[in-house]
Amino acid sequence: MFDGADTVVLYEELAFQDVLPVIWRQMPNPADREMAAGFTERNLQILQAWDAIDEHGSVEKSDENAPYAADIMRLDLKLNLLLDMVGQILAANRPRPTAVPVRFNALGGMWRGTAPLPEAGEQGVAEIYLHDCLVQPLRLPGRVTNVTPDGQVKVRFAPVGEAVADLIEKLAFRRHRRQIAGSRQPRRGTG
Repeated sequence: MFDGADTVVLYEELAFQDVLPVIWRQMPNPADREMAAGFTERNLQILQAWDAIDEHGSVEKSDENAPYAADIMRLDLKLNLLLDMVGQILAANRPRPTAVPVRFNALGGMWRGTAPLPEAGEQGVAEIYLHDCLVQPLRLPGRVTNVTPDGQVKVRFAPVGEAVADLIEKLAFRRHRRQIAGSRQPRRGTG
């Protein structure tokens, strides 16, 4: 049974964890109001697109209330295949940073950086690419709070806005819920 020991937390809040392309871009000054508004608008669009891509409504059996469920499921699978193919083409034509283990929520992020590492106190923008078929990354401005000798970078984000924070929380919660469901699945033995 799930006991919560594997819950992914950052800054005392539930966090999303995956292996994704991430890069830190230093900025000489904090994001001004206009730049922050632009980040918020684009981040909202990216998170809404990710939410649509990540929706995996599975229909196991059609019933009389959903006579077209099997057809919709086949269309959904074909659309997902098409999105994956487009994502592979985009990834091949637009090189991205190396994928690294990353953990983030609306408050901050943590990942294994590569040289040259940022310094604690440095301001900048964390760019996190959520999916191959999403061309733009999330751009989350903030300040580096800690860099360990082994390259672990920890950043505190500037306020991301309520709508963006809600979608990041939803992303983290959905991933957490899937991990719980996966841990509850009975393991099948070979004999």
